[in-house]
Amino acid sequence: MKSWIVTPLVVVLIAAGSYFFYISTLPPVLEEGFLYGNGHVEGTEVNISAEVSGRVLVSNLLEGSTVAKDSLLVELDASEQTATLAVASAQRTAREYEQKHIVEQLQTWQDNLATADRDLVRYTALRKRGIVTVQKLDQITLVRTEALGRVRALKAQLEQAKANTIVAAKNVELRQIEVDKSKIYTPMDATILAKSIELGELATSERLIAVLVDMQDLELKAYLPEAVIGKIKLNAPAKVRVSAFSDRYFDARVKRVDQRAQFTPRDINMPEERVRMVFGVVLALDNKEGFLKPGMPADAWIRWDDAKGWPQTLVVPH
Repeated sequence: MKSWIVTPLVVVLIAAGSYFFYISTLPPVLEEGFLYGNGHVEGTEVNISAEVSGRVLVSNLLEGSTVAKDSLLVELDASEQTATLAVASAQRTAREYEQKHIVEQLQTWQDNLATADRDLVRYTALRKRGIVTVQKLDQITLVRTEALGRVRALKAQLEQAKANTIVAAKNVELRQIEVDKSKIYTPMDATILAKSIELGELATSERLIAVLVDMQDLELKAYLPEAVIGKIKLNAPAKVRVSAFSDRYFDARVKRVDQRAQFTPRDINMPEERVRMVFGVVLALDNKEGFLKPGMPADAWIRWDDAKGWPQTLVVPH
């Protein structure tokens, strides 16, 4: 074949090959009606600490295990709190006895005062008739005055005794609460993410005991450009994929959208993307099977056009 024919043909083939290579290396294009973002799976972590000090006697902490609400996590040695409760109970009993004794005294003196009132009325009438002397009437008046004074004093003592009894009873309640706090229960259905204490170690209010997370309440926060944020509606459907399960998609929905724009956070991969103004979009993840874990990097696709169906494969645009 003549060279003047081969040369143009080779050029054409090279050009065609270069074009198809260029086309094959172009980044995939996301279908219209969908938005893409990425981030990390997050969960609300609950830090568990002791409210009273004591050494760990019982521990049901096992990292990765699930626990039901109100399950016993840790039981602390409550010897000191129990002794304090016993003292408080004895003090309450003493206050109750003191109050009861004052009530009995008050009743006696109220009876004496009633008798003195009757005697004073009777002896006043007798004095007017000249049957009794002035000294006898004065004596009856003095007895009545003394009884009245004792009644008033005992009433004041009774009010103070009642107050002391209430304080003693509240102190018992407080000491009982401290004893109860030696047993630490989980506040919710959760998974033990981390444990920070072992049997025999001393627990204090400053020391972390465990970290819990609700695996059924996981979220993914992605950052989307300001230009597309108006397309996103609350409860819009979404799909999420993680590297550990690259062959499946997890259902999600738009839970909330930040009300203020911000610069792209530092954990976004491409430096040029960090100078853009973006909005954070939080997705609520469906994790009924428990496959998703906090910290997993994830890709997310949000469907903003309800007329569109989900494609069989979702691409990651670049």
